[in-house]
Amino acid sequence: MFLAIDTSAGTSVAIVDAGGRVLAECDSADTRKHAEVVGDFIYSCLAEADIAVTDLTGVVAGMGPGPFTGLRVGIVAARAFAFGARLPVYAVVTHDAIALGETAPVIVATDARRKEFYWSTYSGSDEAGLPLRDGGPALAPAAELSAIVPNFEHYALRQTPTVSAASLATLAQLMKANGRDFAGEEALYLRPPDVSLSAGPKRVTA
Repeated sequence: MFLAIDTSAGTSVAIVDAGGRVLAECDSADTRKHAEVVGDFIYSCLAEADIAVTDLTGVVAGMGPGPFTGLRVGIVAARAFAFGARLPVYAVVTHDAIALGETAPVIVATDARRKEFYWSTYSGSDEAGLPLRDGGPALAPAAELSAIVPNFEHYALRQTPTVSAASLATLAQLMKANGRDFAGEEALYLRPPDVSLSAGPKRVTA
């Protein structure tokens, strides 16, 4: 039974059992209040599913692509919860979860702000029902997406403003059952943070 957390777009938390049944899910499309709601969402999902933390077998973290400020909230929340509960963390590429169930070629495009998209292309699904990613994740200006994505006309566009943590958990269950590799530990920001640290200590003057 997996608890999944994603903050690559809004905030989504879900609990899904080993059979793929969604026991609870909480979602918010707000892209600015991840830190304020993610803890309450975890508590609400556990209460709605009527389970204890010890009933969980893993925590799924959506690794993006997504903006630096929002995406890191969900990843830190997933890792902190897993550490406290002594559970493994399963890292999943968010676009893969959106593409779950697609059988024909698709482009998954999510809002990167600044009039840009994060995009990934998929040729369909494999024999286990897992999405086959053949391009991306990458970043492109929204107006230039069709020119930048190779063979753009070959794919159907799936532009989505939100991400379901339930899909993330379902994908992770399927990956684990079929012995597939999960994503790495590095978040897929694809763009440096807006704020950078200074090179040295700030000079103090009298």
